[in-house]
Amino acid sequence: MRKSTKLADAMHILAYIHIMQGEKITSQSIATSLMTHPAFVRQIMSKLKKAGIISSTQGAAKPEIAKPLDQISLYDIYQIVEPNNRLIPLDAQTNMTCEIAPSIHSHLQDYYNQIQKQAEEEMKTITLDQLIQQVKQDKKTI
Repeated sequence: MRKSTKLADAMHILAYIHIMQGEKITSQSIATSLMTHPAFVRQIMSKLKKAGIISSTQGAAKPEIAKPLDQISLYDIYQIVEPNNRLIPLDAQTNMTCEIAPSIHSHLQDYYNQIQKQAEEEMKTITLDQLIQQVKQDKKTI
């Protein structure tokens, strides 16, 4: 199973938009930075726009962050781009007729739920502003 990178890609897109503001920003330029297809970038940006995180004008290559950076959390973006995905999914292909499978499945589900909840709480404390400040600091030292 391929792991999703939508959250990381969405955060990259948002940081890129903010850091490169004032320059021409196209889905192609962002896709080049992410090493992905421009259509994927447009798909993520569409979700972010619908959620009110970014704004853009048709035909203008100048997307902007629509909310204060310190009011956008990693959790917010996770809910926008991965609304039904779990950080650690259970294997749906388990043979439940195996004598231990139902028990393992049940206990792992409990553990994974705890991990999911703790991770989501931590994600709520991490803002786009924090990420961008760290990226800007790194940019100064490179």
